[in-house]
Amino acid sequence: MTTWRKSSHSGAGGTDECVELAVLPDAIGVRDSKAPQSGHVVLSREAFAALVAHVKCGGMAF
Repeated sequence: MTTWRKSSHSGAGGTDECVELAVLPDAIGVRDSKAPQSGHVVLSREAFAALVAHVKCGGMAF
């Protein structure tokens, strides 16, 4: 069984906009917490680390 987790900061500011993460044997699963039935994306650990680094340095504006 896969355990999905979301940030303790989820819902801060009155929103429920969050992603959930699952640690898989060789990868990281990512899905929308509001629509888990819509599926998920699987990233290698290296790709996930690169994505997090890119977001942290301001490389993605939402």
